[in-house]
Amino acid sequence: MVRYASLLVLALALLFTSASPAVAAPPGPTIVDVAIAANTGQFDTLIAAVLAADPAVLATLSGNGQYTVFAPTDDAFAELGLNPGNVGTALDQATLTSILLYHVAPGRRDSTQVLKSRRINTLNGGFLRQSGGVLTDNQKRTANIIVTDVAAANGIIHVIDRVVLP
Repeated sequence: MVRYASLLVLALALLFTSASPAVAAPPGPTIVDVAIAANTGQFDTLIAAVLAADPAVLATLSGNGQYTVFAPTDDAFAELGLNPGNVGTALDQATLTSILLYHVAPGRRDSTQVLKSRRINTLNGGFLRQSGGVLTDNQKRTANIIVTDVAAANGIIHVIDRVVLP
């Protein structure tokens, strides 16, 4: 039931942001659309987090720019005790927003480009270190890139097995 309510809220938010000329969605499925369409139960917590964060996160991921998203799975969030039912209340909105933006890099970087990068700047002003498909965050935690090159009209998604923290 929570999932369907979240999807309804997300659909309404997408309609609202798509109607705004400042954040017009690109033609084709956006990063948010692709995460929802996966419908595998892997990104329910990520979707709930995006909805609970500052609305600018949703606007960015469903807008017209090009971004690279390192998308943690539900299991990655569960490792921190987070799930779709508590992610919006366990963390305050500013912290949640910062964590989510730490998973987003400007520009569209396929796996070849990511693997060539040693340092990946993120939208929250921080950076991730990358070596051999392993991301290292500012707390020296590592996340493996487990699925690469999931295309969206406004960027590309790489699935990771751990939440990275700024």
